[in-house]
Amino acid sequence: MPLIDPARSLLLIIDVQVRLMPVIADGAGILANTGRLAAAAHRLDVPILVTEQNAGGLGPTVPELAPEPGTAFPKMSFSATRTPGFLEGLPADRDLVVTGCEAHICVLQTVLGLLEAGRRACVVCDAVGSRRTESRAAALTRMAAHGAEIVTTEMVVFEWLGTARHPRFREIMTLIK
Repeated sequence: MPLIDPARSLLLIIDVQVRLMPVIADGAGILANTGRLAAAAHRLDVPILVTEQNAGGLGPTVPELAPEPGTAFPKMSFSATRTPGFLEGLPADRDLVVTGCEAHICVLQTVLGLLEAGRRACVVCDAVGSRRTESRAAALTRMAAHGAEIVTTEMVVFEWLGTARHPRFREIMTLIK
């Protein structure tokens, strides 16, 4: 598989919501890494799509990652791909860099749906979470078995940069350190 190219990437942040994050194992770490990816994506012109599962019950996206008002993709299906308009709204030329919660429910089902639709999905293992660590581990194993690429925050950021000569290298390195 090729490197993760920022010109062909879309950062998909799944259900990082205010009432869910307090119960996620290492929620602070998941949130920090998702924030790093979002900040790098903004600086490198990588589009970001945020989903919200049952926002009435789980609340909106956490303030640190809140999308522009009215731009979060609402869903009730655990898989975003089962929500009308989701797949059709994804640019066909983009690979999906996936973060979010819960790894074994909405992330897993969305990623399996993306793979079934023939899309490339790169799941950022240190930016996905579940309430239980064993659920997260099982989800990562299952996604990989079905063809998802399991990557880390730093792998994505450094592949998006491509070189230490990138004009935004020093600025983006402040996100990693």
